[in-house]
Amino acid sequence: MPRILGVDIPGKKRIEYSLRYLYGIGPTTAREVIDQAKIDPATKADDLTDEELARIINVIQNNYRIEGDLRREVAQNIRRLISIGSYRGIRHKRGLPVRGQRTSTNARTRKGPRRTVGAVRGKEARAAAKT
Repeated sequence: MPRILGVDIPGKKRIEYSLRYLYGIGPTTAREVIDQAKIDPATKADDLTDEELARIINVIQNNYRIEGDLRREVAQNIRRLISIGSYRGIRHKRGLPVRGQRTSTNARTRKGPRRTVGAVRGKEARAAAKT
């Protein structure tokens, strides 16, 4: 299991798929990294030599922002939106969808499980409501 910039990537997969385990590297970026490092995309990650791994790491470090730096930048961008009070910042703050999706139905992933409003709970509450 090779290690690239502090992240273990799966060794049994082709390198173009293994690189996607790094935060900030998707299909297109993975192909670009492999092309720049001049490595065959069909090579399994376990079969890479130390020199090839070093070339991949060098390309990624020089040309792309990944893992901790990228996470920090995204978090700072969200904090900035919240602090200036923009519409998107308010949506982030309230935990609602940010990009214009409907919320009347759906949006359960962002909003969390349903919370029933005004439901009467327990025998004592029902008895108190009758009197």
